[in-house]
Amino acid sequence: MSDLSSLTISELQTGFRSGAFTPADAVRAIESRIESIDPQIQAYLARDFDSALAAAEKADVSLPLGGVPIGIKDVINVWGEQCTCGSKILAGYKAPYDATVISKLRAAGAIPFGRLNMDEFAMGSSTENSAYQITRNPWDTTRIPGGSSGGSAAAVAAREAFATLGSDTGGSIRQPAALCGVVGLKPSYGRVSRYGLVAFASSLDQIGPFARSTRDCAAILNAIAGKDPRDSTSLELPEEDFTTRLGRDLKGVKLGIPKEYFVDGMDSRIRKKVEAAIRQCESLGAELVEVSLPHTEYAIGVYYIIATAEASANLARFDGVRYGHRAKNPADLLDHYRRTREEGFGSEVKRRIILGTYVLSSGYYDAYYLRAQKVRTLIRRDFTNAFEKVDALICPTSPDLAFKIGERVNDPLRMYLADIFTIAANLAGICGISVPCGLVEEDGKQLPVGLQFLGKPLDETRLLGIADAYEQAASQEILSRIP
Repeated sequence: MSDLSSLTISELQTGFRSGAFTPADAVRAIESRIESIDPQIQAYLARDFDSALAAAEKADVSLPLGGVPIGIKDVINVWGEQCTCGSKILAGYKAPYDATVISKLRAAGAIPFGRLNMDEFAMGSSTENSAYQITRNPWDTTRIPGGSSGGSAAAVAAREAFATLGSDTGGSIRQPAALCGVVGLKPSYGRVSRYGLVAFASSLDQIGPFARSTRDCAAILNAIAGKDPRDSTSLELPEEDFTTRLGRDLKGVKLGIPKEYFVDGMDSRIRKKVEAAIRQCESLGAELVEVSLPHTEYAIGVYYIIATAEASANLARFDGVRYGHRAKNPADLLDHYRRTREEGFGSEVKRRIILGTYVLSSGYYDAYYLRAQKVRTLIRRDFTNAFEKVDALICPTSPDLAFKIGERVNDPLRMYLADIFTIAANLAGICGISVPCGLVEEDGKQLPVGLQFLGKPLDETRLLGIADAYEQAASQEILSRIP
């Protein structure tokens, strides 16, 4: 049954309901694939095959996601399973409850399966910051899969998962989706509950799916979206079916091309693939409109002030008193705090906590944090103005192909710039999706390129319809060639 690992969710469900195979067969196929290939990819930190198989044998395949195993990024709590956030400070910690998205997946019939590697506390763009292992890109195992949800993207690309959940604070779903040649959706802020997601930056974080198709992402969003009384930032909205615009063309759709996203320094081969995708959308009936997002140049700076400030506050809870790593034989309470956090946190997390504490400190709050919030408002206004003219934006997801492992570890600024086309969407709270748009040869290997669509706040249904139209017309080749 190993061939089942290449199916989409919709293909799985057709097989389940026809009796061609069972959810237990699907779990066995994924487990077999993991045992075969994960020693090279290292996407998974842990998994409980026996529990997943037991759940599969009882699965109700009439439910929307009945019997479908879905991998989970190790920053989302699943009752009884580890939740390390890729950090030594949470080694051995097991979640005492389900995150809301996990409860919703279970209610839809899905089977949460496995813990997927990530940059520590979601801080990174390459999954090299994990305290446990480096996940490798299935297209070329000498290269990174992107981050911080690198394990989630690599697992789908390597057919070690049918779909996965990740989190996106500044591009951590869309960027690894692009570099691994899969589909990744960041919902609008407030669309999906963050209860049970270990916080990095609370005003930016959002949970979303990775899958082999836009249609599978829509099906998962149907399951996980909705108001949650345990998350005050989740929005009370009418129930919506995000699949209703799938299968349409792009006639009458206005797509904006943000001129600031086609900059010098972007890989010329990526530019060509994205420009070809734009022409493809035009051939499907879309009207192309050039737009401007004039404050884009400030997005990286604003993000690394706001995100680190929020991280410094959120990560203060990891002190070794209640759970997680605890320093041995501390001299006093201050020594306990200092050594616990020094031993438990990695260098990138320490770097961001220090930066965040600095920008919030007395004498610097107004100069940095307050000013960054004001510029964030201008960035959000740029998108509002653009969306008065167009239905969605089309642009690259990443300026670079997947780079070599170790290539940027000692160059934080260059690493941060990997998210230059994704960060602004989080600052503005809008929705975005990355879909594959072609392959480029590098060092004798084929590497994927991602095309990004950005939609209005809470306009996921339209965004998914646009992405699906492009995907159905142009992107099937890359999905059939996933390694």
